[in-house]
Amino acid sequence: MFRPSRFSFFRPVSMTAFAAAFGLLCVAGGSARAAATSDASTFSSSTTGLATADAFGADGAASLTAGLTALPAAPEPAAGGQVYHGYNRHHTGWKSHLSFEGGGGADAPIGADSKVITWGPEVTLGAGWKFTNHFSALVEYQFIDDKLPAFLTRQAGSVGGNAHIWSFTVDPVYDLFPKRASDIYITGGGGFYRKLTSFTDPQPVQYCYYFCYGGYQNVTVGHFSSNQGGFNAGFGLSHRLGSPDMGGVSRLRVYIEARYLWIDTPSKGSSEGLGRTELVPLTIGLRW
Repeated sequence: MFRPSRFSFFRPVSMTAFAAAFGLLCVAGGSARAAATSDASTFSSSTTGLATADAFGADGAASLTAGLTALPAAPEPAAGGQVYHGYNRHHTGWKSHLSFEGGGGADAPIGADSKVITWGPEVTLGAGWKFTNHFSALVEYQFIDDKLPAFLTRQAGSVGGNAHIWSFTVDPVYDLFPKRASDIYITGGGGFYRKLTSFTDPQPVQYCYYFCYGGYQNVTVGHFSSNQGGFNAGFGLSHRLGSPDMGGVSRLRVYIEARYLWIDTPSKGSSEGLGRTELVPLTIGLRW
C-alpha cells in the first residue's frame, strides 16, 4: 500500500515559496541597479572639473589621477614645533602690525665693570610696529637697579649705595621662525642711557598713620650722574600661547632672552663715572 510521504503536502508549498523568493530577489536587484545608475548620473552631472570624457579608460573605469583636480600638499611639521600657516587670515588691518612687550628679570656685570657694580633687578617695556612676519622694530624703556660693592661704599664714607640706569632705545627684532609655535629671534639696538650712582646711609625716621612708630630709611648722602649713548644685542626664545584648536592662532608669546649691554659712561678718572658699563640682562616676559 502506498504511503504518501509526510513531506508531500509541504513540497508544493516550498516550491512556491522558493519561486516567490527568487522573483523578489530579481526585482530587488533590478531596483538596486537602477538606483546606482541614477546616483552615478546625478553625481557626474553635479560634479564639475573632477572627471572628463577622456579620463575614462577602455574598460570604463575612471582614472583618479587624471580626473581629480590637484589639491595643495598638506604642510609638514618642522622640527622646531608645529607650523601655523595662514597667519594673516586671522590678523589683518593696521592693528595686527602693533607689537608690545613687557618683562622683567635680573642683570649681572661683566668685565672690569664687575668690580664697581653688582647684580640687580631690571624691567623692560616696549611698543612698536611689525613690518612683516619676520621683521619688527620696538621702542624700549628699561630700568636697572644695581647695587654697589661694599669696598666702594666704604671709600665714599657711606653704608650702602646703588646704580640706577634708565634707557630709551630703538631695537629691531628679527624672528627666524615666526610661523612655528616655538621661535628664535635676534634683537639689538641703541639709544639714550642715563646712569645715576648714589651713596646711602640709614637714618632714623618716624612713620605716622593711625599711630606713630620709628624706623630707619636709606637716605642719599652723595651721588653723581651721566647721560650718554649705548647699545645692546642679544637673542631670545619665544613660544606662542594658544593654537588653532582654540579658535585661531594667538599672537601672545612668552619669551626669555639674554642681551649684552654696553654704555659709554665716563671713565674712573672723571667725577661723574666709574668706567664703561657692561651688563648682561636676562629677561622673562610676554610679547604680543
